[in-house]
Amino acid sequence: MKKVLTAGAAMAMVLSMASMGAMAEGDAVDVNVIAAQYGQNTADWWAKFVEDFNADNPGINLNVEVVSWNDIYTVVNTRIANGEAPDVLNIDVFADYQADDLLLPIQDVVSEETYSKMYDAFLAQSEVDGTVWAIPDLASARALYYNKDILEAAGVEVPTTWDELTAACKAIKEYDDSIYPWGIDMTTDEGQAAFAYYTWNNGGGFVDDDGNWTLNSPENVEAIEYAISLVNDGYTNSDPANDTRYDLQDMFGAGKIAMVIAPNSLPTYIADGGNEVNYGVASIPSNTGESVSAGVMDRFMCFDNEYTDEEKAAITTFFDYFYDDDRYTDWVAMEGFLPATKTGGEALAAADPDMASWIDILASCKFYPTAKAEWADVKQGVISAEQNVLLGESVQEQLDNLQAEIAG
Repeated sequence: MKKVLTAGAAMAMVLSMASMGAMAEGDAVDVNVIAAQYGQNTADWWAKFVEDFNADNPGINLNVEVVSWNDIYTVVNTRIANGEAPDVLNIDVFADYQADDLLLPIQDVVSEETYSKMYDAFLAQSEVDGTVWAIPDLASARALYYNKDILEAAGVEVPTTWDELTAACKAIKEYDDSIYPWGIDMTTDEGQAAFAYYTWNNGGGFVDDDGNWTLNSPENVEAIEYAISLVNDGYTNSDPANDTRYDLQDMFGAGKIAMVIAPNSLPTYIADGGNEVNYGVASIPSNTGESVSAGVMDRFMCFDNEYTDEEKAAITTFFDYFYDDDRYTDWVAMEGFLPATKTGGEALAAADPDMASWIDILASCKFYPTAKAEWADVKQGVISAEQNVLLGESVQEQLDNLQAEIAG
């Protein structure tokens, strides 16, 4: 769910705790994990997890390295190039690693009990040629968050269409020029999400119904031109190429942005930052009459490092421990995400009616086409195209070039 706490900062924290009882290092099976940093609490959560795991599993030495989303792709690809692939990776993409024959089928290292907990629709997002190559660690859905006080003071209703959105932005700007009416993130952190928000809500998207890339479709060109027009008209944060989602969330929490598309974890993020906002939640404005929400799912995958049976068993133990129902629901709730397991969904929905409604939203989301091997290039390609357009390049030319590069 792509997520970085601060832009550009490499945050690699190796969280390794020796087993209680001081087992000799050479006697334990090492399991090395690279995990993405989701927010303020991620590193501390993993540190406690490693401590507990190693205490409860003296035959295994678990190491978890937490890396920011801005740096994780570079870190992982460098390790792979140097022949130092981790055993387990927590990231969003998987298809490029699978296409290069670097992964094990996930059921080779996940017990049947743990595997059966997953939502079938989530597992399908990691299936290639009938084999599932990764399991979801968590999910999120996106919606429009708006500052009730600002919209009321500006005399505007919550927009549901693009025309209404433009009018609302104009009214907010006239009410208070120091407030950004609308937030846009076209950074390397989450620029692909911006592409999805606008194209999906204009009848376009990354692929057609047959799975063919349609990056330069007329609907997509119109959608990105509209998004850029909001920037050029002064209705958005001033630096969409560098303002990450977390920057926008900070601004929303401080009352500096009136409306922003964000995940269900936004209230937790705002509260952790010490802010309070009188906010509302609504569907993402659409140009088609039907709003489409974006679902984001991140994964665990296992690299094929020629394991012994003992090493495979240690990795299976890691997954069983992580997906223990109590521990897993704590992990999901820690940053306010949505569960990827049926048992986790049932537990969180029973405890929180708001969570139940978000789980319903997740069921109707569109997802990135991450099972396609070209996805990693497409993701970076749409971000590059958006950033070039922000500098004055043609939307049509940028998407034509990307389509030619990807589809041939």
